[in-house]
Amino acid sequence: MSETLAEKALLYHEQPRPGKLEVLPCKSCFSIDDLTVAYSPGVAVPCLEIAADNSQAARYTNRNNLVGVISNGTAVLGLGNIGAHAAKPVMEGKGLLFKIYADVDVFDIELDIKKPETLIEVIKTMEPTFGAINLEDIKAPECFIVEQRLREEMNIPVFHDDQHGTAVISGAALLNGAHLTGRLLQDMRCVVSGAGAAGIACAKFYMALGVRRENIFMFDSKGLIHTGRLDLHPTKAMFAQSEDCTMEVALQGADIFLGLSKKGILKPEMVKSMAPNPIIFACANPDPEITYEEAKAARPDCIMGSGRSDWPNQVNNVSCFPYMFRAALDMHATCINEAMKIAAARALADLARQPVPQEVVEANGGVPLSFGHDYVIPKPFDPRMIEYLCPAIAQAAVISGVAQRPLPDAAAYTAELKARVAKVRERTHALVDSYRG
Repeated sequence: MSETLAEKALLYHEQPRPGKLEVLPCKSCFSIDDLTVAYSPGVAVPCLEIAADNSQAARYTNRNNLVGVISNGTAVLGLGNIGAHAAKPVMEGKGLLFKIYADVDVFDIELDIKKPETLIEVIKTMEPTFGAINLEDIKAPECFIVEQRLREEMNIPVFHDDQHGTAVISGAALLNGAHLTGRLLQDMRCVVSGAGAAGIACAKFYMALGVRRENIFMFDSKGLIHTGRLDLHPTKAMFAQSEDCTMEVALQGADIFLGLSKKGILKPEMVKSMAPNPIIFACANPDPEITYEEAKAARPDCIMGSGRSDWPNQVNNVSCFPYMFRAALDMHATCINEAMKIAAARALADLARQPVPQEVVEANGGVPLSFGHDYVIPKPFDPRMIEYLCPAIAQAAVISGVAQRPLPDAAAYTAELKARVAKVRERTHALVDSYRG
């Protein structure tokens, strides 16, 4: 990171008000009449309504539009175990994106808890407060245990974005990569560098899309996951190959490279050995496994994606989580399931194939965008995202049986989504301008 960018980032977080979030009222409380209904004695009335029927909390409180973004700071971005205090800027950032992109309110909660059992019990107690839980930056393998238990023991959606957000976005890119190159997913061979939360979740999701498990070669810091190793957690063991090999050997003729590991691990000569039109997702953060320039120099025919906004095909979770939670909350879903994730990936893939509006081109610095090797996933700032993803996710929730509300009229729901995002952005601009002021 350049010194200029570092200084700009610090100033952004400090001025004119520290942090990125503020809690503001949405009801008037400037008179005795307001106070009487907002607090005592009037507040007792909705309390009693909810006491008689807990589902009424969605009618009389903000619970059904409130997500808990929760982390213990053990795996923050590419920075590692930096602690709960240091994780807060990231969690606040998630809250900012939830609100701007999908009008979802957030309380970010950073917990100084390392033991999975304790973390699970603490988060479970928060169910009366939140309509859904977004787990973030919890290290593997603990993150798998925490998410699975919470999914089983809570009656609201629980979604570990490091796992599933990355899986959905890269899955959409994979669908379009296969479409562009005329390949079938079941015939494609995939090499995964990094067997943490995101790597394992992506591999599982690719299998749900059609990639065969036996065609996935997964590497961790000790080498290939294979049956001869005695140190494998069950989440890794499911990808064990029968024989050991190096990454160089595994990549020969491979169709896909997925990197969620460390800088520079993918060499140009390794890229040269891959199949025609190789698909490369180098998503190590902040520095990828190979640069865009190196990959393209080695293989001009490659489809290259990364976590960076200054290169084509950014694998950015903001293209998933705001809309996934928006639809789940709107449908009163009891969970976020595989069907909803697949629907999101397919909707994203379809959006990338559509003509790109001029406003998106302008936001991209005026660089033209059209479906092809350097544009297989939509830009994160594409305003059409909410109208493509949310209806598809909502429909999947209904069809798969986890929605507690009927599917709304598609045109009315789309109009509602666009209107609420436009309003929240208008309010946000006015608030930010007032601080500058």
